[in-house]
Amino acid sequence: MLDRFYLIVGDADWLERLVPLGVRLVQLRLKNMATDEMRRHIARGLECCARHGAQLVVNDHWRLAIEAGADFVHLGQEDLDGADLAALRRAGIRLGISTHDEAELDRALACDPAYVALGPIWPTLLKKMPWAPQGLDRLREWKARIGALPLVAIGGLTPERLPGVFAAGADSAAVVTDIARAVSPEERTREWIRAAG
Repeated sequence: MLDRFYLIVGDADWLERLVPLGVRLVQLRLKNMATDEMRRHIARGLECCARHGAQLVVNDHWRLAIEAGADFVHLGQEDLDGADLAALRRAGIRLGISTHDEAELDRALACDPAYVALGPIWPTLLKKMPWAPQGLDRLREWKARIGALPLVAIGGLTPERLPGVFAAGADSAAVVTDIARAVSPEERTREWIRAAG
């Protein structure tokens, strides 16, 4: 089972700042770093999560995840193209996969993932998206298709929107911008933890 609150951070500094507040599920989304620097961030993330009883998910960098002894990786559709799924399975690594349309969902399900993510549910500030907001109806449709497999909602989520997201079938709600851009990321993280219950 996934925790209902899924924090996504861009480096180990953010992770070490917020995980001690009670975060139980966190993704390390490393961008624009040298490989050795990424190794250091993953090692710090694993150590911090082990200390605080949290699950670390490494985004994209599946080779580094295997090397570091991580047990969870998240891949986007483009990252699936070059990933060695057999090597991930041999390493005992669970896999989360992003989806945005029916074809991507079919492809993700064929990979036997630990969860699938759908987004953006609402407009998002994080990055320019080629997809229109999916909305709660699409979230319901995805949950009807995947059944007991955990479903992660992402994109434009706030604590105030969580009741509708969970009512539509999401098992977990992922957040990046709402916390990273908050006046007090720590207090906003606490709000998310309370709201996700």
